[in-house]
Amino acid sequence: MLSISPQRLVKGDEVRIIAPSMSLGLISPETKKYAIDCLHNQLGLKISFAKHCDEKDNFISSSVNSRIQDIHEAFSKNNIKAILSVVGGYNSNQLLNQLDYDLIKNNPKIFCGYSDITALTCAIYKKTSMITFSGPHFSTFGCLHGMDYTIDYFKKCLMSTQPINIVPTTAWSDDEWYLDQHDRHFLPNDGLVVINPGQAHGVIIGGNLCTLNLLHGTPYMPDLNNTILFIEDDYLVFPEIFDRDLQSLIMQPEFSGVKAIIIGRFQQKSNMSLTALAEICHRKPELADLPILANADFGHTSPMLTFPIGGQAKLDANGRNTALTLEW
Repeated sequence: MLSISPQRLVKGDEVRIIAPSMSLGLISPETKKYAIDCLHNQLGLKISFAKHCDEKDNFISSSVNSRIQDIHEAFSKNNIKAILSVVGGYNSNQLLNQLDYDLIKNNPKIFCGYSDITALTCAIYKKTSMITFSGPHFSTFGCLHGMDYTIDYFKKCLMSTQPINIVPTTAWSDDEWYLDQHDRHFLPNDGLVVINPGQAHGVIIGGNLCTLNLLHGTPYMPDLNNTILFIEDDYLVFPEIFDRDLQSLIMQPEFSGVKAIIIGRFQQKSNMSLTALAEICHRKPELADLPILANADFGHTSPMLTFPIGGQAKLDANGRNTALTLEW
């Protein structure tokens, strides 16, 4: 399948902020201001907000109709060059059977978010062949400290045509920065960890694992043939839950076409150690011959990569000289 590539961002482009899951009303005024300032001052982008992104019901979201309208408007406006989600949540899969995929396909734009937004990024890629992106939300840019790596890889992925050589961050954080921007705690990073060695090249599919699994058996589940899976999960997913979620993915009919797996960093509250993760992977015979890397810089910790769903990944997992390159 030939992918459709949206145009790269350049300084001066307008980015539309939408809330396809939880509302902008969840985000503090200070975080909103910091995010606007970061996107404008450090990336040179103009920011506009969807009509309904502040709406908030009992589930801290807006109606399906409001969210669909905002997505369709963002894709239909020629002046808008990219679309960022406000934040994640739980309900973006409510939108999948009401989206106008022809509209999206005929107006390709950068569409970026992570966590619950995985349902949209993967479904849009499946239905349109348009490359989408797992990366920071609008709210992510409201973080004041420890953002250099996130911003750097956002630019490398969305504002450059060069292949992206992944170099792990030197430090990471799992603190609730939005509660206190100045009481931050950073930990040294061990870098990419090889669970299974090997080499692979394939199409990037994935994002948040428990959200991706919501697509199983639907018309919105991407083809897994010739793919490299990028998967992660948040603090609600303990080792036992990740184990069964991974098993569910393995049992998909096309899993035999998967070439490798890249696993994002786990949050501390998940209690997932690298030893436990390796045990989970090693006891699954379907994974025995797959290269597997863990502790990659994406997921629910910071900083984070931006990576193209539908783009290409090439990896050489061999220990000290492990290399990972992305392009689209």
